[in-house]
Amino acid sequence: MNAPHAGAAYVAVTAAYWAFMLTDGALRMLVLLHFHTLGFSPVQLAYLFVLYEIAGVVTNLSAGWIAARFGLTSTLYAGLALQVGALVALAQLDPNWTVAASVVFVMAVQGASGVAKDLSKMSAKSAVKLLAPAEQGGLFRWVALLTGSKNAVKGIGFLIGAVLLGWVGLKGAVLGMAAVLALILLVIILKMPAGLPTGRKDAKFREVFSKNANVNWLSFARVFLFAARDVWFVVGIPIYFYAVLSDGTEAGNRAAFFTIGSFMALWIILYGAVQAAAPKLLKAKSRPEAEIIRDARSWVAALVILPTGLALLTYVTPEPTGWLTATLIGGLLVFGALFAVNSALHSYLILAFSSGERVTMDVGFYYMANAAGRLLGTVLSGASYQIGGLPLCLGTAAALLALSTFGAGRLKASESGQFAKGNA
Repeated sequence: MNAPHAGAAYVAVTAAYWAFMLTDGALRMLVLLHFHTLGFSPVQLAYLFVLYEIAGVVTNLSAGWIAARFGLTSTLYAGLALQVGALVALAQLDPNWTVAASVVFVMAVQGASGVAKDLSKMSAKSAVKLLAPAEQGGLFRWVALLTGSKNAVKGIGFLIGAVLLGWVGLKGAVLGMAAVLALILLVIILKMPAGLPTGRKDAKFREVFSKNANVNWLSFARVFLFAARDVWFVVGIPIYFYAVLSDGTEAGNRAAFFTIGSFMALWIILYGAVQAAAPKLLKAKSRPEAEIIRDARSWVAALVILPTGLALLTYVTPEPTGWLTATLIGGLLVFGALFAVNSALHSYLILAFSSGERVTMDVGFYYMANAAGRLLGTVLSGASYQIGGLPLCLGTAAALLALSTFGAGRLKASESGQFAKGNA
C-alpha cells in the first residue's frame, strides 16, 4: 500500500478503535458501580467480568485465524457491530430480576462485549504492522501512538460512564452509546480505504500456535503483567475508594461515582500518554534489538517494587486517612506510568517478533495471553479483596509481576542483532 493510502487506512482504523474503546471503558464503569450500589459483593462484581475475559481468551485464540482467512476489515466491523448489540442488550436489564438472573444476564452481555473488544483490538494492532513506515523506529512510533491514544480514550470512557450513571442511569447511558457507536461504524464502513488484506482461504487454525520462542515467552510475560494490573484495578481500588468517599446518600453516591470515575480516567489517560511517548522516552529509533529486549526485562523488574511498598503501607495503616488516600493515588499513578512503558515495549516487541505473513496469528495468540492475564487478575481481584482487602490485592500484584519478570528474562536477541522475521 502506498504512503497516502496507508496513512488514510491508519486513521480509519484508529478512529474505529477509539470509538470502540470509549464505549468499552464507559461500559465497565457503568456495570461495576451500578451493581455495587445494588449490594453486590466484591466476588460477585468480579463474576460480572469473568465471561468478558474468558471470551477474550477464546476470541484472541481464534481471531488471528479468522482475520487471516476473512480479512482485517471484516473482523474490525464485526467487533464494532457486536458491541452495538451488547449495549442494546444491556438496556433490557430488568431491576425486578433476581440477583442470580441479573448476574447471568450481565455476564452474557459482557461476554459478547469481550468478543467484540478483542476482534477490534486484534484487527487494529495487526493493521499497524502492515501499514507502518519501514524506516527505523516507525513501527514502534505507530503502535505506541495507537495504543497510547486508545488508552487515553478508554480513560475518558471511564469518566463518561460514571457521570452518565449518576445523571441518566444505566439504560439511558447504554442506549445513547449504542446509537453513537452505530453511527461511527456506518461512517467507517463508507470511508475505509481499500488495501488491507482480504484474507486467504488456505489459512489453517493450527498456525495460531507460534513456534517462535520469543513470541511464546513474551506472551507468558504479558499474562502476568496484566494480571498484576487488574488484580487491584478491576474491583479492589474502586470499591475501596467508594467505601472511603460515599456517605450513603444519593448526592454522596454521585460525588463518589464522579471521584472514582475521575481517578480511573486519569490513570488510564496517563497510561495512554506515557505509552504514546514510550518510543521517544526509550530512544527506540536509534537502538538495536538487544537493548530494547533488555529494557523489557529491567522495566518490569522495577515495577515490582511499587505494589510491594503500597501493600505494606496499607497493611500497617488499616484505617483510611487522607494521607493514605493521597499516597495511594500518587503511588498508583506512578505504577500506571511504569506499567505503560512495559506495555508499550510488549506491544512493539510482538509486532517486531512477528513476520508479515503470520502477523494476525501471532498478535491473536499474544492478545489471548493478554486476555488470560486480565481473566486471572479479575478473578484474583474479587477474591483477594474479599479475603484480605486492598493490601492483599497489592501484594498479589507484586507476586504476579515477579512472574512477568521471569518471562521477560527469557527473551533473546537474534544473532544478527536485528529482529527475526521468520518463525524459527
